[in-house]
Amino acid sequence: MGRAVTVATCALNQWALDFEGNLERIFRSIDIAKSKGARYRLGPELEICGYGCSDHYYESDTLLHSFQVLEKLLESPATQDIICDVGMPVLHRNVRYNCRVIFLNKKILLIRPKISLANAGNYRELRWFTPWSKARHVEEYFLPRIIQEVTGQETVPFGDAVLATKDTCLGAEICEELWAPNSPHIEMGLDGVEIFTNSSGSHHVLRKAHARVDLVNSATAKNGGIYILANQKGCDGDRLYYDGCAMISMNGETVAQGSQFSLDDVEVLVATLDLEDVRSYRAEISSRNLAASKVNPYPRVKVNFALSCPDDVAVPTCMPIQWRHHSPEEEISLGPACWLWDYLRRSKQAGFLLPLSGGIDSSATACIVYSMCHQVCLAVRNGNADVLADARRIVNDESYIPEDPREFCKRVFTTCYMASENSSQDTCNRAKLLAEQIGSYHINLNIDAAVKAVVGIFSVVTGRTPRFSVYGGSSRESLALQNVQARIRMVLAYLFAQLTLWARGMPGGLLVLGSANVDESLRGYLTKYDCSSADINPIGGISKTDLKNFIQYCIENFQLTALRSIMSAPPTAELEPLVDGQVAQTDEADMGMTYAELSIYGKLRKIAKAGPYSMFCKLINMWKEICTPREVASKVKHFFRMYSVNRHKMTTLTPSYHAENYSPDDNRFDLRPFLYNTSWSWQFRCIDNQVNAL
Repeated sequence: MGRAVTVATCALNQWALDFEGNLERIFRSIDIAKSKGARYRLGPELEICGYGCSDHYYESDTLLHSFQVLEKLLESPATQDIICDVGMPVLHRNVRYNCRVIFLNKKILLIRPKISLANAGNYRELRWFTPWSKARHVEEYFLPRIIQEVTGQETVPFGDAVLATKDTCLGAEICEELWAPNSPHIEMGLDGVEIFTNSSGSHHVLRKAHARVDLVNSATAKNGGIYILANQKGCDGDRLYYDGCAMISMNGETVAQGSQFSLDDVEVLVATLDLEDVRSYRAEISSRNLAASKVNPYPRVKVNFALSCPDDVAVPTCMPIQWRHHSPEEEISLGPACWLWDYLRRSKQAGFLLPLSGGIDSSATACIVYSMCHQVCLAVRNGNADVLADARRIVNDESYIPEDPREFCKRVFTTCYMASENSSQDTCNRAKLLAEQIGSYHINLNIDAAVKAVVGIFSVVTGRTPRFSVYGGSSRESLALQNVQARIRMVLAYLFAQLTLWARGMPGGLLVLGSANVDESLRGYLTKYDCSSADINPIGGISKTDLKNFIQYCIENFQLTALRSIMSAPPTAELEPLVDGQVAQTDEADMGMTYAELSIYGKLRKIAKAGPYSMFCKLINMWKEICTPREVASKVKHFFRMYSVNRHKMTTLTPSYHAENYSPDDNRFDLRPFLYNTSWSWQFRCIDNQVNAL
């Protein structure tokens, strides 16, 4: 009697619309699964076309090419004698569904459409797909001719059903269904399903991994069973980084854990588990058995195949393990670094250029690039041929082997300190020392000539010369002069990104990195079209507080001692004149609020869905020990005025790595107006009335 089943799940670095590459990675995962004895292989959500196709899902080409890839999979000898579970969009009766296509030995067993669609935050699945709303109902799906010619089938089951093999029963969930309050695994488990599968397209957010792990383990803790989760990994073409974490759990405990961050395009987890452990676990849960006796049964698709072998008594099975979570600082070090590597190799550029100011934000960005170089060298040392090939192409040297992170950094990373008459020697020295320690190719330049030329044009045309406020100018003049400096830096950053390698006799161009953090973006404390305008920004979704902790992590783990002085210096834009050679301008004084306060405002605004009045009501309790109600009211009003005045800047925000759930990214995550009535008269009057009452 077969009882030890061997199953495989995987994390694949798929790329939207890269049908050739996606197919190759799917084949590799199947080969690895079979070589390790697996009889069932689960892949990520929509793995054939890539999850992030967005409005390309509307195109018939996307459906056509997905079926062409499915045809290649079905007819290949590599997919024989293993149940393959792949994800792709399917049009059924002129309605588009997000589906799992499960097949065995050139026969499609079931097409299972997604029931609960993800439609919050970064997810917009209801824009492209329709949820399957017919519970425990199966219809006939008429296959395209190219598939009929391979399978010999005209129609296959389409709907909410489970698979009954010779030795067990499997039921599928798709990503969001695990997170739903009425997850299908509950009813499926009561109906005798022993193996639950979940194909996900779940992206990284700081401190999120534990929630996913807890959900998977709790899915089988109350009901018993085996839960297999696959996930996409990497950057598939936008702001998100899908963070793998493929896993297998049984009876509430993890038995196999995949990596959260790595440069491996294909990662396969295989586990052998004893079905009798599931049955004995369930046998003593009387409440579960009472509920199971009344459950409405699922349609079962019979499969003449077993996941176990007849003589498997001596087969060793997997034991529970303790899940190892990364600290937030490790997540910042690894997640954005992997995202940058994917972006660099897939954009076919030759490296990055970063305006390095000597402050915390640009220094943190530089450290992330340095961490990327560490990851590349580690992957090559571990035998990753894909990473080695990509590194050789990027540096244009077919014999190159990246062994030292600092040496590799020199080849792919250019940093540039852009001094003005308002810059201090301290920040210049900090930037230079950090560049030396990470190994970047460092440039020092002065922008004063360009600034004077631009201001000179204005003076010639108008006959007026603007002055800084410390020299008797108005606030308008001072702000305009600061913005000219900031925007000149952006123009020069792109010039040097395009031509620095040319000047050094090397091919290719560089991607410009931005370094505005999530709190500055929320407050709008940046110049529109300054150095915050770049190709991509690895820290745009990370708070100042987390970045400071990350800097400390880099001091300890990368031995970057230059960061100590950067940590101790007050954040400053250095756009106003120095006083006695020292910086007089600081970020928090300019903003009228601290970075710690900004993080709180951001979380209340986005995560707690608080408008001005609700935020005031929450903060008078949170801050009752440090602020009077009138002081809280003043702070809340100032934040909302500044936020609404500057919201237009979010429409041009550089695409940033998504890491925080209070990100103000206007692209699709935080959809708000960008022309506000900035007086907030009604809302502020409600606050004032409450202050007076208190």
